[in-house]
Amino acid sequence: MSVTLPIDRLSGILERFRVQAELHYSGALCGRSHFDAGEGHGYLHVLRRGQLEVRHPGARQVPKSIRFDEPTLLFYPCPLTHLFHNPPAEGSDFTCARLCFEGGTAHPLARALPPLIALPLARVPGLDAALGLLFAETDRVRCGQRLLANRLFEVVVIQLLRWLLDHPQEAGVHAGLITGLSDPRLARALTAMHDTPGEPWPLERMAERAGMSRTAFASTFREVVGQTPGDYLADWRMALAQSRLREGRPIKNLAEELGYANPSALSRAFRAKVGMPPRDWLEKTSAELRERVAANPRAQQRRRPSDAPSSASPHGHHPKT
Repeated sequence: MSVTLPIDRLSGILERFRVQAELHYSGALCGRSHFDAGEGHGYLHVLRRGQLEVRHPGARQVPKSIRFDEPTLLFYPCPLTHLFHNPPAEGSDFTCARLCFEGGTAHPLARALPPLIALPLARVPGLDAALGLLFAETDRVRCGQRLLANRLFEVVVIQLLRWLLDHPQEAGVHAGLITGLSDPRLARALTAMHDTPGEPWPLERMAERAGMSRTAFASTFREVVGQTPGDYLADWRMALAQSRLREGRPIKNLAEELGYANPSALSRAFRAKVGMPPRDWLEKTSAELRERVAANPRAQQRRRPSDAPSSASPHGHHPKT
């Protein structure tokens, strides 16, 4: 009797598309606080105690107003304007971090997640140890506090993603990568493609990895992930190509790594998928980044956290109001 070994569904993604956290605030929150999507990052908020009302002006995919009365985790994977409101006499006690998903909304996990995940802390087992360390670090200033708090926030993000892979319906996750990785059969094929994108992946081989027939695999994949296996593989390879280009890798060195016969084949596939040649896309992306940095100097500080202290003090400083 064969034994199915557990697989690591996250490392192959997070090693190629990083998620970075930066401590933004910790302490008692009173009055209103405004988190602007225009600043270009997501957020992870942890409400430790007290009450909190969150408003989403103009948003369509999330409730306009939500009230929380118990310890809660609020996860915004992508930029979304939200406002906190607390009666000054009551306040609330929380800590939060800015999140940077490499590639922004093109990050495979960010693209697969809903705009807001709000979960009572009691529903996510395994967070106690990491949150205990995080709160211990943010309760008072010590040497290395900011760097250690950043890493602990990243641990919390990974633990949250683990939970989401096992409970996608509870979190309101729609068909996509998360739901695919939640299916034990599809997860084996997806993880193999993530880890070895340059290998040939005909439908027969994908189905074999999943332990399914071709027909059953293709049908189940489309239903659970929301696209065909071939389209998913092409999207994964293009996401990797974009990431490598942002790192400064030339297109001519990427073809074999990503499973294309030659650089010309990769360039044609890139243009068909993205709508422009790799060089034009990179120039456009670089120009957009420069514009965001010019409009929001904090973006440059986030890109070089070791060059200057954070603009948000980790203790006693209120977010933008």
